[in-house]
Amino acid sequence: MAFNRKQKLRDNIEAVRTAFTLDRERRTPTERERALLERYCGFGGLKCILNPAKELADAVHWAKSDLELFAPTVELHRIIRENSRDETEYKRYVDSLKASVLTAFYTPQAITDTIVDVLHDKKVRPKLVLEPSAGMGAFIAPVLSDNPQAEVMAFEKDLLTGKMLGHLYPQQKIRTEGFEKIEKPFLNRFDLAISNIPFGDIAVFDPEYTNGSVFKKIAARKVHTYFFL
Repeated sequence: MAFNRKQKLRDNIEAVRTAFTLDRERRTPTERERALLERYCGFGGLKCILNPAKELADAVHWAKSDLELFAPTVELHRIIRENSRDETEYKRYVDSLKASVLTAFYTPQAITDTIVDVLHDKKVRPKLVLEPSAGMGAFIAPVLSDNPQAEVMAFEKDLLTGKMLGHLYPQQKIRTEGFEKIEKPFLNRFDLAISNIPFGDIAVFDPEYTNGSVFKKIAARKVHTYFFL
């Protein structure tokens, strides 16, 4: 099925709206709200959010092929602004979203299910699981399905994605920050690390790497080599 940008943007907007509602009402999602959150796909294929979308006059800066996405993008910004404490927080959300456009990659469920099935067949039943770049939890769901007693620590740098992940898995340790923030006591604690890590020429600031060996310094220059090492 072709990627329907307008529908995906609508799904994302409803997921964002739902996440903020759950924050405001301080409760867990209903079954319907979980379904709305799970439809969130990030903005990897929706570069339109990089365009200005504060007021109607901003439409002149948009390509004709993207104009059908202008109104929903304005709506997205309005929802974020209305649910931000101030302009600074609003800007943090928007900057985080824009950064995710460059690093968000969809992970097919068939792949995550197959990997977890192979681990199961090999009798690998991890109790403590690390997801260093969780996205919307593509690996978390099958891991917990295979072993409901597993404890997951998941890192997700994008603020809105991390917020939704926290609502989907309130019993797990969801950290809305980069994996480079992990503390040393956790480095050798996990039975399994599993993820679809980001790829790209994006440097990672981790003092242990930027001030470390030559190999670590080189690894920190690109996000994927950082995760590999």
